[in-house]
Amino acid sequence: MSAEAAVLNKVFGILRKELSAEEYVTYLQMVTPRIGDATKELRKKTKDLSLDEVIKGAKKIEKRGGRTEVT
Repeated sequence: MSAEAAVLNKVFGILRKELSAEEYVTYLQMVTPRIGDATKELRKKTKDLSLDEVIKGAKKIEKRGGRTEVT
């Protein structure tokens, strides 16, 4: 791992611990370059999900401190 990657991993680890899930997502949105149409992509990914399923998924992610599961 490069020195830059190590620093970024440390920074994101600190941010995940110190920020709520909502604050962490807001931060990532601010610093991530915008490529494509995120709304269109999100609609495509969630088109077969009910609102209840989306809410349950969001709550699971929040319980893990904003981290997604690695499978």
